[in-house]
Amino acid sequence: MPEKMRVAVVGVGHFGSLHGQKYAAMADVDLVAVVDRDQARSQEVATALGCRALQDYRRLAGQVDAASLTVPTSLHHQVGRELLEMGIHLLVEKPITETVESAETLIATAKARGLTLQVGHLERFSPAYFALAERVNKPLFIEANRIAAFRPRATDVNVVLDLMIHDIDLIMALVRAPLISVDAVGAAVVSEMEDIVSARLGFASGCAANLTASRVSLKTERSMRIFQPDAYLVADLANRKVTSRRKGDGEMFPGIPNIETEEFSFEEADALATEISAFINCVRRRETPAVTGEAGRDAVEAALKITASLQAHRHLLEQSGLI
Repeated sequence: MPEKMRVAVVGVGHFGSLHGQKYAAMADVDLVAVVDRDQARSQEVATALGCRALQDYRRLAGQVDAASLTVPTSLHHQVGRELLEMGIHLLVEKPITETVESAETLIATAKARGLTLQVGHLERFSPAYFALAERVNKPLFIEANRIAAFRPRATDVNVVLDLMIHDIDLIMALVRAPLISVDAVGAAVVSEMEDIVSARLGFASGCAANLTASRVSLKTERSMRIFQPDAYLVADLANRKVTSRRKGDGEMFPGIPNIETEEFSFEEADALATEISAFINCVRRRETPAVTGEAGRDAVEAALKITASLQAHRHLLEQSGLI
C-alpha cells in the first residue's frame, strides 16, 4: 500500500462532509474524491476539501484504497457491495444495512476479498465508553436512555434504527452473550414511525437491559446505568462522565460494607476522528476493527426484533380499539 492511503467519501450530506473533513486533516491519507448524486453538493464539499467531485461512485474503481459510505441506509447494501467488489476497504455508517441478510452479504464479500469492513457505531470510540468497558465484567442489569429533540431527518426509519441502535450496540458489546428475548412498546408522535420506544432485552447470561429512546423530547440525555455483583456504574455519555461505586474495605455500619466511589470525567474528544483513524490503522495493519461487520449485523438483528415486538404490540392496540 502506498505511503499515503487514497480514500473517498460516498454520500456527503452533513455527516458525510464531516468524514471528509477528518480524512482531509490526516497527514497519511490522500482524500481523492467525494461522491454525491447531488452535483452541486458534491462540488461544494470537494471545493472546500480540495479534492475531486464525483456523482457516480463506480468511478472510484482503481482510484482509491478505502472509503466511508455515508449514503442513506436503504442504499448501504447495493453501494457497499459494489465498493467491496472493487477491492475498496469500507467504513459504513450505522446501521450497516436494513436487514440481516444484506449485512451478511457485505460481511461475506469483505472476507472473500480480504478487505476491512468497519461499522460506524460512533459511541464505541468515546472516552466515556472506554472507561465504562474497562470496568464492566459481569453485568446483571443495564438501563440506557437516549433522548433528543425532534430533527427532520432519518424519519424513514423508526427511532430504534435512528437512535436506539447506538445503545443496542454498546450493550451487546458489554454483555457479550446471545440475545434471547425482546419486548417493546412505542408510539409514533410526529412521524409515520415510532418516535419513542421502550424495550426490554434478555440475554443468555441472565443479564437484562431496559432501553428508552425518544426523538420527540424537550431535553437531551445519553446515559447508561450498569449493575453487577461488585459495582454500580453510571455513565453520562453526553457530558463524558463515569461514576463507579464498589464495595470497599471495612464497614460503614455493622454488616454494611464501605462503598468506594470513583468519578471520571473526560475532556471533549473527537470520536469521529478516533473512529476514522482506527479504520485507517486497521486497513494498514490488517487488524480486526473494534466494530466489525458481525457486530453491526448483530445490532441490526436486535433492532429488527425490537421492531417486530413493536408491531405485535401495535396490533394488539388496534384490536382493542385503543388506536
